[in-house]
Amino acid sequence: MIGCATLGGNDAKAQDGDLHPRDVMNRDAIRFRLAELIAAEGLPRRFEDLAGSLLAPLTLRLRRLVDAAPGPVVVGLTGPQGSGKSTAGKALATLAAADGLRAEVLALDDFYLTRAEREGLAQEIHPLLLTRGPPGTHDPQLATTTIQALARPAATPVPRFDKGVDDRLPSAEWPIVEGPADIIFFEGWCVGARPQPSAALDAPVNELERLEDPDRRWRTFVNEALSCDYQSLFALVDVQVLFCAPSFGTVLDWRLQQEHKLRARRPGAGQTDAEIARFVQHYERLTRHIADEMPPRADVLVRLAPDRSLETVAWRRAYSTIAE
Repeated sequence: MIGCATLGGNDAKAQDGDLHPRDVMNRDAIRFRLAELIAAEGLPRRFEDLAGSLLAPLTLRLRRLVDAAPGPVVVGLTGPQGSGKSTAGKALATLAAADGLRAEVLALDDFYLTRAEREGLAQEIHPLLLTRGPPGTHDPQLATTTIQALARPAATPVPRFDKGVDDRLPSAEWPIVEGPADIIFFEGWCVGARPQPSAALDAPVNELERLEDPDRRWRTFVNEALSCDYQSLFALVDVQVLFCAPSFGTVLDWRLQQEHKLRARRPGAGQTDAEIARFVQHYERLTRHIADEMPPRADVLVRLAPDRSLETVAWRRAYSTIAE
């Protein structure tokens, strides 16, 4: 199992008593908005636990932080594929907007390099770099400048990536966001990740690395990319939320569930189970590393059960810096 490293202290779910007294009056209004969102989006019942134990109290804490901040508050939402980070980001942005804040959701996925750029990396460095996902296949400088631009009172084009054609949309098709933003929810599977020590790259973690990267050239490039411009990008994050799966096997199960739903809706679409199993191996090393390294420094740690229901929410620095 790769379950997240244990944090010190209690891992109890957030209780009403954790809230600042002047925030209690807003609690019921937030819960009402969440109930509307759950009904409108047809979200599963398990989302109610996440809403009550994470989204509602986090919304109150973030509002207090926004009121005290000189610029936009950037919230990093990190988690493996299928963990619900994207849905949580949309819900949090909806709550923030309903509270009169200018909220924007940015996805790391929208900052992938173009198909042509990744083809160049595949030819010059390693064929595995054609597959989008790991560090080195994004444009972190573009993401950094986009977040910085959203802090200004101006119109900002926000990049979009079309996974259907595996390429970034032309800039003429990017949505325009009017700034300045009050809060930015930045979601992605490796947002906030830190590189591994070089020696940790020696032993392959799966068949993909063993057979297709025997000289560790691909994983070394990924690790070195993560240590450079990605760290400047992730330094913009003010509050780090980590969604943690029980094991990497669970992550594969979640990804397969997503693909099965896609194939049920659109027969012939999507990938086979074998293709998905190979695809997620591109993410395995860093997913395991994040699960081991990030929990002690995350502001909020969300532990999920195999069925994606909520197990616990642990508050750390976010509680001391936002709630007090």
